[in-house]
Amino acid sequence: MGRRLLALTGAVAFASAAAVALQGQAGPPRTRDGRPDLEGVWSYATLTPLERPDEFAGKAFLTNAEAAAFERRTLDVQDRDRRDGAGPTGRGSDGRTDLDRAYNQVWWEYGAKVVGTRRTSLIVDPPDGRIPTLTPDGLRRAEDKRGLWTANGEYEGGARGLSFDSYLDRPLQERCLGWTVAGPPMVPGAYNNNVQLFQTPDSVAIVNEMVHENRIVPLDGRPRVGQPIRLWMGSSRGHWEGDTLVVDTTNFKPAVFRSASAKLHLVERFKRVDADTLLYEFTVDDPATWTRPWTVQFPMSRSRVPIYEYACHEGNYSLPNILAGARAEEQ
Repeated sequence: MGRRLLALTGAVAFASAAAVALQGQAGPPRTRDGRPDLEGVWSYATLTPLERPDEFAGKAFLTNAEAAAFERRTLDVQDRDRRDGAGPTGRGSDGRTDLDRAYNQVWWEYGAKVVGTRRTSLIVDPPDGRIPTLTPDGLRRAEDKRGLWTANGEYEGGARGLSFDSYLDRPLQERCLGWTVAGPPMVPGAYNNNVQLFQTPDSVAIVNEMVHENRIVPLDGRPRVGQPIRLWMGSSRGHWEGDTLVVDTTNFKPAVFRSASAKLHLVERFKRVDADTLLYEFTVDDPATWTRPWTVQFPMSRSRVPIYEYACHEGNYSLPNILAGARAEEQ
């Protein structure tokens, strides 16, 4: 994978140089082959929640004043460096909650603003801005608590779930093997909301700062991998629809993205709106998990700061400490 990415990076440098000469033309900058140039580092940090809060039920957009008030209130809640009992845990200051409250805004990367449209949710469909109702099978997977937050992404076959018996029982996120904000699909989270795109005529590489995940998406029409092959990030194939890059992903392992089944079908769309904005949209379709498809949309902003390697597992003391604590409690 590293050699492929290095070769792709070399080809990208050529494509980017060609794009520079075209940036004076109308519309988004383009590569030598005439496609929109999507390259660069893009930030998707935002205070807009994925789902519409209950307080905004029936309200798709905020006024300027409402957006400003929501931003102030949200930033205050996210600042956990406090001892007044008003933190997100809702509990008073004691030895068990102090560690959770050790992080101020320096550590977070939620952003400081809602999206420019002032939508009350990143979900644009269904119209109520909420994730659709789970099917009975989807509810069972959700209650089993499998996936990124628990064992190894497979609820069939006797996965033990959230247990302290072994490192194999701990969440994938805790083990630095995957992270919800990196996707696919990408969803804004607490920090490392950055992605870098590399582009050639026949491939696009999507490199996330979180856990340093990367996908190489072929654009050459090659067939998908076989159905028995299941991957945490799925198998992606891309194509252009006009000026929009469409990435179609299947072959997911079950329950890696929320409580989705192996039938999850994800379609992502990337569109360069202007020099500093990339519009990102994804549609989740899994009839075995949700009663209808649902779509999320939000802008990404160009960042002039490079992304850095997220060396998550180096210095990951949580696993030995958690297991050692469990053994001590048993004693």
